[in-house]
Amino acid sequence: MVALYLSDLFERAQINPKKVKLIRHALSDKEFCMCFENGLVKEYTQLQKKDFSKDYDYWMVFISDTGTAARFEGLYKVNGVEGNTRDKAPDQYPIPERFDGQGSYYTTEKLDVFRELENRLIINWGTGTRSWHQKGTKDKEIIAIQEKQSKQFSGFENLLLSYQELKDIVGNRLVYENWHTALSSVNAIYLITDTMNGKQYVGSAYGKRGLLGRWSVYADTGHGNNKKILEEVCEYPERYQYFQFSILQLLRKNILDEEVIKIENLWKSKLLSKQFGMNDN
Repeated sequence: MVALYLSDLFERAQINPKKVKLIRHALSDKEFCMCFENGLVKEYTQLQKKDFSKDYDYWMVFISDTGTAARFEGLYKVNGVEGNTRDKAPDQYPIPERFDGQGSYYTTEKLDVFRELENRLIINWGTGTRSWHQKGTKDKEIIAIQEKQSKQFSGFENLLLSYQELKDIVGNRLVYENWHTALSSVNAIYLITDTMNGKQYVGSAYGKRGLLGRWSVYADTGHGNNKKILEEVCEYPERYQYFQFSILQLLRKNILDEEVIKIENLWKSKLLSKQFGMNDN
């Protein structure tokens, strides 16, 4: 079998590997993982030490996969560099304290040249995984180019998810990138239904990560830290697997918190979720 290498891609795209820096981010890194979950891979990568990109025009960014494998995230062109002062911190950046003025913040743009390979191209980074950035001349073998996996967002009006479906969506940003973008862009009044007994819970999602942020808590815990749902799960430990998630009403992102609570209470009254469901207030 004929092996393929990154150098083959560079040659085809007429990119000089001497001008490319290879970057591998590890999902085991807590700070990177927070940025990854918030869709801020580009912004995280742009924050580097002084002279990080000296003599390099391009960054080829990868994300850790199984073992020494790494999945291609994107190819970026480096356009400039500034100080990493606090005013440069992007909105929703989970660790703004990193903008302390001690390093550099690069301006980059993602290129289209390898766009079709994003999230599909997997390379063998090699045994030196601690060397998270390397020269583009340090050639890497291409392990696989997977079929396109991205799943299109079904639309808010069609949203009806089981717990397992929600967990899959929250836990796999690469496959459900469109879902993450859509769910984090809206605030909402949502409904959780226990399909075993018909009990309902009305909740609200607002804040920086919108509906995705709130539903991520349910995916992680099964109960979302809600009192009556928690009681249900404590009594029947596997019950959360029978929860169904849907949207009752979409809300604009700039809505005031008190307006959200007012709308949420109206839905609780309509559905009698305090009297017969899982809402306790």
